[in-house]
Amino acid sequence: MSTNDQKELDAIGSSRRKFLKNSGIAAGGIAVGGVLGSIIGIDGKSEPEPATTATKATTQTENHNQALMYFTPEQFAITDAATERIFPKDDHGPGAKELLIAYYIDHQLAGGWGTGATEYTSGPFFPGEPTQGYQGRLNRQQIFTIGLKGIQDYSQKTYQKNFPELTAEEQDAVLTAFADGNVSLSGPTSSHFFSELRAATLEGAYSDPLYGGNAGMAGWEMKNFPGHQMSYVDIIEEEFTEIKPLALNSQHNH
Repeated sequence: MSTNDQKELDAIGSSRRKFLKNSGIAAGGIAVGGVLGSIIGIDGKSEPEPATTATKATTQTENHNQALMYFTPEQFAITDAATERIFPKDDHGPGAKELLIAYYIDHQLAGGWGTGATEYTSGPFFPGEPTQGYQGRLNRQQIFTIGLKGIQDYSQKTYQKNFPELTAEEQDAVLTAFADGNVSLSGPTSSHFFSELRAATLEGAYSDPLYGGNAGMAGWEMKNFPGHQMSYVDIIEEEFTEIKPLALNSQHNH
């Protein structure tokens, strides 16, 4: 082998080692995020930029996401109050209002989840078994519209006040009546609407902030969830390490 051939092979080997390091492949382990990072233009560092970049990106998304896409202001106020009772602020961390969960639900209703884009909604329709869930023709936009109006009407009938104006105890009583199926609605049962509202509330608390909820990743922090890290290569063989969470939009600049 000539000297030039050997130099060429050395150069190839060096480039390959540099690629493996930057893409997060080390010691037989593959960190997919590193490979994707090199493709979308991230600098390939094994450690992401610390909290300053992540916080800045998250703040931009939160501000951008605080705009209504489906709810009327009245519907938003009811949802904001109801979700706070389902996921209230306590000693462990913020509640639904601070986490912007009502915005998360609003944004989801405005998309395919709200319209039932991937669900079968043609007849015939028959009452389902308790294990089958809702079997009707209404999509979630319609279910939430009916359910939120039902909360307001029930509050007016029972307490002569709008739901957001009720005390916490009165709001709990209204929501309990819905959860127990004791309120008559024109379409879904009140218990089904409450189950949809509760599930969406929990999703909003723990989803990526990109979708409108989990403001400041506070929901993740309460669970010590690290979020979307580019790689764990640098700590995979170390003792347990606490990691500040990172959101999807902290991985690159918009």
